[in-house]
Amino acid sequence: MLPFPTAIKIFLAVAPVDMRKQFNGLWAAAQEKLEEDPKNGAVFAFINKERPRLKLLYWDGTGVWVLAKRLEAGRFSWPAPSENKTKLSLAPEALALLVGGVELKSASLKPWYERS
Repeated sequence: MLPFPTAIKIFLAVAPVDMRKQFNGLWAAAQEKLEEDPKNGAVFAFINKERPRLKLLYWDGTGVWVLAKRLEAGRFSWPAPSENKTKLSLAPEALALLVGGVELKSASLKPWYERS
């Protein structure tokens, strides 16, 4: 996983997207479905319907990155879509856990890991 600055915003699309989408398609999904401007420097995470594929969209100030991961076995743990939520905001550490296979729903921070 690429390290992102701790201050960066991470937006997770809870609804699945078509993984055939590349730069322009994911850019449009960030703008239209998530109602965010990709040029603001956030990372956008997208999953497919079956959940073995993940794509990240990131504008670094000079160009657009699309990073992809396909699991050979298993599926990513992903929040279920709801009527009123199209996205979740995550910390970079939470994205790293999610990509690493940790289910965030049952995970919790230890008392000594308090962020100030």
